[in-house]
Amino acid sequence: MKSANLVIALTKGRILEETLPLFAAADIVPIEDITQSRKLLFDTNVETVKLMVIRGSDVPTYVEFGSADMGVAGKDLILEHGGDGFYEPLDLQIAKCRLMTAGPVTDQSDSDVLKVATKFTNIAKRYYAEQGRQVELIKLNGALELAPSLGLADAIVDIVDTGKTLKANGLEPKHLISYISSRVIVNKASMKIKNVIIRDTLSKLSTAVKAN
Repeated sequence: MKSANLVIALTKGRILEETLPLFAAADIVPIEDITQSRKLLFDTNVETVKLMVIRGSDVPTYVEFGSADMGVAGKDLILEHGGDGFYEPLDLQIAKCRLMTAGPVTDQSDSDVLKVATKFTNIAKRYYAEQGRQVELIKLNGALELAPSLGLADAIVDIVDTGKTLKANGLEPKHLISYISSRVIVNKASMKIKNVIIRDTLSKLSTAVKAN
């Protein structure tokens, strides 16, 4: 796969639906319907550009280790992964939300050690360390909103969009950790080796973002 081709890793799901029109505006279009295929690697109208469609949490890893030259991933996943292994040159301004702490409307925790449920354990660890708060982190990949009501955790760290799911489960947003949107990331070696095509692609995407 690593050849003269430019391989771009895209995040599957809702983000993909918002990403593809930006790439189309940048003159990069898959030659088949990505949303209806089980394939993971797709040719495009540009002979030297291929699109890879994978889980968002895997995009930073593929880009860092060079299996993909570029990628599109949420800022939450970039923060969780750690961004030292790649560049982050462009905010696509899509899939916007907030990464926040949340907890019961009436906070009844009086323990010195806060129990926090999250799938973003690295982010939570850094955040609470900066706050000087001692925490016990509980890794969950879903149904985080249930953790406080069932006594598993005092608080959660999660993505908040409208906040309706939190409210329905007796929780409320507490503290903002970071604003989230989808970003373009670039492998550091690829930026040197394939500089011309990467910069051209970034320029076109940037123009598409401004027009959007």
